[in-house]
Amino acid sequence: MTTSSLYTDEAAKDRAPVFSGDPLVRRIQDSVRETVHIVRDRAAHAVGIAFDDATLSGRPTPHGSLDHVGTLPPSSPEWLGDRAFGTAHGVRFPYVAGEMANGIATTDMVVAMAAAGMLGFFGAAGLEHQRVEAAVDELTRRLPGRRNWGVNLIHSPGEPGMEERVAAVLTERGVPIVSASAFMSLTPAVVHCSAHGLTTDRSGRITRGTRLFAKVSRPEVAEQFLSPAPRDILNALVADGRITSEEAQLASQVPIAEDLTVEADSGGHTDNRPLGVLLPVMQDLAATVAARFGSPPARVGAAGGLGTPQAVAAAFAAGAAYAVTGTVNQSATEAGLSDAGKELLASADIADVCMAPASDMFELGVKLQVLRRGTLFAGRAARLYEIYQAYDSLAAIPADIRARLERDILRQSFDEAWHTTRAYWLVRDPAEAERAERDPRHRMALVFRSYLGRSSRWAISGEPTRRNDYQIWCGPAMGAFNRWTRDSFLARPEHRSVVQIARNLMEGAAVITRAQQLRTFGVAVPAAAFDFRPRPLS
Repeated sequence: MTTSSLYTDEAAKDRAPVFSGDPLVRRIQDSVRETVHIVRDRAAHAVGIAFDDATLSGRPTPHGSLDHVGTLPPSSPEWLGDRAFGTAHGVRFPYVAGEMANGIATTDMVVAMAAAGMLGFFGAAGLEHQRVEAAVDELTRRLPGRRNWGVNLIHSPGEPGMEERVAAVLTERGVPIVSASAFMSLTPAVVHCSAHGLTTDRSGRITRGTRLFAKVSRPEVAEQFLSPAPRDILNALVADGRITSEEAQLASQVPIAEDLTVEADSGGHTDNRPLGVLLPVMQDLAATVAARFGSPPARVGAAGGLGTPQAVAAAFAAGAAYAVTGTVNQSATEAGLSDAGKELLASADIADVCMAPASDMFELGVKLQVLRRGTLFAGRAARLYEIYQAYDSLAAIPADIRARLERDILRQSFDEAWHTTRAYWLVRDPAEAERAERDPRHRMALVFRSYLGRSSRWAISGEPTRRNDYQIWCGPAMGAFNRWTRDSFLARPEHRSVVQIARNLMEGAAVITRAQQLRTFGVAVPAAAFDFRPRPLS
């Protein structure tokens, strides 16, 4: 019996069992939403797949007959991760576009993600509270009745007043979800966001007015967010009139956060830890703390290094409840980064990143991960921090070093730089300017921080005279993303919408998950089946 005699038309051939080569790769990649049967050709000692019940046990083949080994149900990107995540936040996909600071994660990005059944956070970090307030008002207007959107609250140890003002905006405006990031310990502002709006339903179950995500990379910080709020902070918030005594009582019974985002090696603030090491530690911690307090375990999501479908699939395979992307979204059409900045990102490879001093935590020596290729920012920022550590004031800096700083980095004299910096802080936080008048070393820090802060804004605005000073937060995932999208439609800037990026990463993760499932049944899945290529998705 010949192969051609088994099938009477082309449609039947398309449903025929396949065991190897390109036909097997195509079937795996194009049929993730179909039921697939695993079959064994007895004579050929080969395991393959079929999509038609008629091909199951006893079906004749050129070599004999088939045995039905097993069946996999239809799969879908929507079914990756924890289903409870979708229920809690009203999303179709367990996928989050993270909060890129200084408004790089724009309101347009948040709206696009919400409309596509996903979740996005507005990047409020680094912005004055008036701009945050305007963004929240816009999102409330454009997303009426929706609860799948949120805003970032970043820890600001150098500006606690600013942190508290942003928290007040988020609670007063009823932002449905807040993502707390870069916290090293709990502050009144983040506890305020978590406790605000707590109440009970008719059954006595505690319900949240604000759902809080905690983005963490250290177990000792994670444990604080997985536990109920400290009584002393709650009492202080009640005394200040920021929460009610009833809210404080309820807050003492529930964890501060129900969603814990584990941030591995990522752009911006990062401890550079690998996800494969960090995620299981945090999952175990979440279970341990939940048992201690008798509460359901937090949903533990993954962030950092997720720039390819393989990376996203690996995170879900390791048990992540949801996936969070950041760096790759800076190249999206909706991102608030200049075209010049996006061009630099598009040329990045996996090794084109490095660590540099952080503007918001400069005096603490905290660093963040930035793009190295095409910009001199990292080296110049590191030099400023070295000088800050070596001298007690601007006046103490030797003349030759001062001349180079004024010429190459600040591009103005120390006196001019302080005048500009002082004027900025008199508007943003007068207490900082007053402190700098009394403390010469703090004055030096603020002047140096002005370069770090403006370097990000130059990248956002595309300032042509400062292209060598662009600060672009970037992790190695950007290089992996560029390699994955090369020669595909996503290589074109106009096609890199945040939703197309998300849909392709999730679709690819589902395909790769299916390929691995088939491999566990003994199917000889070619390596090419794990190489999902970007395609327009709707």
